[in-house]
Amino acid sequence: FQYLERYHQGCNLDKFRYIPHSVEGSPAKCLQQLLLHCGIADPSWSELRNFTCFLNAQLRDCENSDFCNPAFIQDTLQGF
Repeated sequence: FQYLERYHQGCNLDKFRYIPHSVEGSPAKCLQQLLLHCGIADPSWSELRNFTCFLNAQLRDCENSDFCNPAFIQDTLQGF
């Protein structure tokens, strides 16, 4: 939700890192963001869960990758 909300607001996500145990927004706002970004017009709960699990895995890998670390790549791959 933290990434989707900032992406929706047009924020630069290059230096953002997920903040564990941080409560932002409401459950309704979270569901709204998931529905907006999942890419399926009328998703089932299973499809939303799969989208969320996949997105979490991708974002976790991105945060742990040197290629996505702004301190490492500086402005070479900005927005990657």
